[in-house]
Amino acid sequence: MTRSDDTIFALSSGTLPAGVAVVRLSGPLALKVASSLAGDLPTHRRTGLRTIRNRNGLVIDKAVVVSFPGPHSFTGEDCVELHLHGSRAVVSAIYEELAAIPGLRLAEAGEFSRRAFENGKLDLVEVEGLADLIAAETEMQRRLAIEQSFGKQSALYMAWAERLTRARALIEAELDFADEDDVPGAVSDRVWADMAELLLEIEGHIAAAKSGEIIRDGYKVVIAGPPNAGKSSLLNALAKREVAIVTEIAGTTRDILHVDIDMEGYLVRFFDTAGLRESEDRVEQEGVRRAKVAIEQADMILQLLEINSDSKHIADIASPNVLRIGSKLDQHGPSPDYDLCISSRTGEGLEELRARILAELRNAWSGSLVPNRLRHIQYLKEASNSIAEALNGTELDIRAENLRAAASSLGRITGRVDVEQLLDVIFSQFCIGK
Repeated sequence: MTRSDDTIFALSSGTLPAGVAVVRLSGPLALKVASSLAGDLPTHRRTGLRTIRNRNGLVIDKAVVVSFPGPHSFTGEDCVELHLHGSRAVVSAIYEELAAIPGLRLAEAGEFSRRAFENGKLDLVEVEGLADLIAAETEMQRRLAIEQSFGKQSALYMAWAERLTRARALIEAELDFADEDDVPGAVSDRVWADMAELLLEIEGHIAAAKSGEIIRDGYKVVIAGPPNAGKSSLLNALAKREVAIVTEIAGTTRDILHVDIDMEGYLVRFFDTAGLRESEDRVEQEGVRRAKVAIEQADMILQLLEINSDSKHIADIASPNVLRIGSKLDQHGPSPDYDLCISSRTGEGLEELRARILAELRNAWSGSLVPNRLRHIQYLKEASNSIAEALNGTELDIRAENLRAAASSLGRITGRVDVEQLLDVIFSQFCIGK
C-alpha cells in the first residue's frame, strides 16, 4: 500500500540510453538523501556539479544536481533532480542505492503529478492538459494542451463558478432578509439576467467540444467507394509511401487500413476501406461491414469513383460531409460530375484535396478554449441543465439549490469538489517519472 508521506523517486526523462537521465526525488527525505549521495547541495534552485557516491564511497557518476524545497516545487514537496549520464548502468546503480534507503520507494505512474494536485499546485484540468502536452505529436495538439495545462481553461470554469456563487448569495440574501428595508426586492431580476447569459456561454462551450475531440484524437477521413476505384492508391499517394497493397484485382483490400498524417499541425487519420459491393465471400462481406461502420464514424468521407465508370457497385453515402472525387484523371480527363478530380499516379488534384481537408479543419478550431474530454462535457451538461432548471423554476429556494448544483458540477471538472473516484483513472495515464 502506497503512502503519501513516502519519499518517491523515478526517472523523469526519456528512454535509456540517452545523453542525460534525470532522476527525480520528492518527499520529506529528498534533500537529506541527495546530500548523502552528493555531499553539500548547491544553493536551492541553482545547479551544481557533484560527484555521486554509493554508501561505500564508490563513485557512481558525476551529475548536475538541483534542489527545490517545498512548497516551491512541482509537487509542492521537497524535490531534488539528479542530471546523470543517461546509461542504463548508471540509472540502475542509482535506483539500487535509493531503493536500499528506508522510507524511499519507486514512484507509481503519475504519482509526482498526483502529489502536485493534492498539494494544490495543479488542478485536474491542468493535470489532464499536462498529460496531453506530453503526448502531443502535432502543433495543434500542443496548442490545445497548452490552453489546459497552463490554467486558462481552469480560469474560465472558476469564473463561471464564482458567478454562480455570487448569484446564490444574492438570492439567499433576498430569502433571509425579505422583510428588511435595506435589502432590495428586485435582486432576482439582476441575477436571472446574468444566469441566462451564463447558460448561453456554457452551451456555446459545449457545442465546441467536437473541435477539441478532432484536435486531440485526429480528424477521421474515410476513403470509400466501389472496388478498383483507386482507394488504396490514394492512401499511398497521401502518405507518400506504400501503406496499402495495390492490384488490378477487385476486392484486394479486405480490412480497414489507416495512416496518420500531420497536415500543417493537424492530425489527420486517413482510412482505406474495402470496396462497397455485394459479395458471396464471407471475408469480403466483413470488410464491407467494417467499411460502413467507419463511414458512420467519419468526420469526412472521400467518395472515390473512377471517372466515366459504369460500375454497378456505386452506393449512395448518407452523410453531410461527403466529397465526391473522380479518380484516374490521367486516364480519363476531367469531368464536371465530381467535386474534385484527381490522379494518384501523377499527383494531379492532390494539393487541392489537401487544401479542402485543411479548410474543414481550420473551420473546426480557431484556437479558442474548448472542452476535449468526455468527463468535462458530462459535468458541463450537468451545470447547463441545473441552470436551465433554475431559470424555469418558480420556488426561489429550489432555484438557488439548482445554482448550487451547477457550481458543484463545474467544481468537479477542476477537482475542487468530490472527485476522489476519478483520481486513479486520471493519473494512471502518466508514465512513472511524471
